[in-house]
Formats: sequence, structure tokens, C-alpha cells
Amino acid sequence: MAGSKEIRTKIKSVESTRKITKAMEMVAASKMRKAQERMRAARPYGEKIRSVCANLSRANPDYKHAFLQKRAETRNVGVIMITSDKGLCGGLNTNVMRLVVNKIREWEGAGAKVQGTAIGNKGFGFLQRYGVPLVSHLIGLGDKPHLDKLIGPVKVQLDAFAEGKIDAIFLCYTRFINSMQQDAVCEQLLPLTGETLGAPDSSWDYLYEPDAKTVLDELLVRYAEAIVYQAVAENIASEQSARMVAMKAASDNGKKVIGELKLTYNKARQAAITKELSEIVGGAAAV
Repeated sequence: MAGSKEIRTKIKSVESTRKITKAMEMVAASKMRKAQERMRAARPYGEKIRSVCANLSRANPDYKHAFLQKRAETRNVGVIMITSDKGLCGGLNTNVMRLVVNKIREWEGAGAKVQGTAIGNKGFGFLQRYGVPLVSHLIGLGDKPHLDKLIGPVKVQLDAFAEGKIDAIFLCYTRFINSMQQDAVCEQLLPLTGETLGAPDSSWDYLYEPDAKTVLDELLVRYAEAIVYQAVAENIASEQSARMVAMKAASDNGKKVIGELKLTYNKARQAAITKELSEIVGGAAAV
């Protein structure tokens, strides 16, 4: 059994760690509420523009935008991976990484090459270690996403698709369900097809003013940017929720460990007292 001094040192160490995890839990809870508000505020716009583009995928305008053209075969794939910049958020990033690894193996098994865009420091390091060619990245995004910062890295993949260098773009991130559940998902961003967007089977079209090319060139780029922004907002809300839960679990485990250490300390202290009393009694009897 360890000595009383060693046990007291361990208790102080665990108590200090528990104070840190408790503080991080409270900070994450505060940031989580703000992140959820931003995420919910962005959802209606994302859902509406997704609905419009779903109908556009079934429309028959005179001008056919590159984002609406499905390639005959997929030889090159672009993946936009969204993770957090920091850790201590449970299995949030690990789940996305595992999903991306499975997808990359699936694409490479079909003979396709993969190029990546990393949003978040954890994903940036992961894609580098895994050997995926990175065409763009963004780290240090912070707790509040800004569209002007996201446009640059995303545009590299969009331009590559429009030029025919890649045949599909996939978006991998963590979708927020509730404070206790966040799901890693991988969605096809481009090309826009009725199957992926859930478009109605019936034909659909719009009146374009001034013309179809002007409207579609602007709208479809805005669609891609809006979906990526929504994914980043979902990922940040998921990150803060996962961190709050992870830090609460760490604080609870710390409390349990402190209780066990105090019990061990009391036993060691009682054993030392009993030993001293036995020595005193033994000495008195000898005299």
C-alpha cells in the first residue's frame, strides 16, 4: 500500500484536474448554447436553397450548369472534411475520421483518386498523415464560422469540378442531433442530382430573369457555399456538445477517483496508527 504522503499528493493532483475539467464543462455549455442558436438560424436558409436546387435538378433550362452535369464515371473525387481545431471532445473527430477512411478505401477500390480539403486542425493533420493530397485547408476558424473565410478553400474544389478535374465532391462532417447525440455523415455536394437532394419525380422549371445562365451561375455557387457553412455550423455545435459531455464525464470520474483515494488514505492512516499503538503497547509490556 502506498504511503500517506503519496496518496495525499495524488488526491491534490486529481482535485486540480477536476477543477480544470469542471471549468471546461461550464465554458463548453455556454458556447454550446450560442453555437446551437447560430446553427438553427442557418438551417431555414440551407433547407430552402436545397429545395430550390432539388427542383432545378429536374428542370430543363436552355443552359445546363456544370454543377448539374453528372459524369459518366467517377475517376477523381474531392472530399471536404470538417473537424474541430481542438481536442477533448470525446469521439467526435474520431468518428468522422473513421468514416472518411472507409469512404476513401471505397473510392480507391473503385479506381478513383482522392484529393482533400481540410477545415479544422484535426482533419488537416489526419489527411496529411493518411497521405491524401491536400488542395486547400482552413484552420483556426474559431467558435463562430465566417463565410468569407470558408469561400476560399471551398472554391478550389468547386473550380476543379467545374473544370472537369474531379467528378464528384463529398462533404464529411458531424451533424448535430441533440446534446447527447451527434452523427458523422458524408453527403454528396456535387454534382447536384435529384436522387441526392430528394427532388420530386415530376418535371419542374422556373422563369429565369434576366436569363438562365446568369441566375444559375450565381445561385449554384451560393448553394454550395451555404451547404458548407451549414455543415461547419453543425460541426461547431456538435463539438461544444461533445466537449461538455466529455468534460462532465471526466469530472464525475475525478470525483469517483478522489473518493477511492480518500478511502485508501484513511486505511493507510489507520494502519499506521494501529502499528504505532502496537509498538507502544509491546514496548510497555517488555518493560
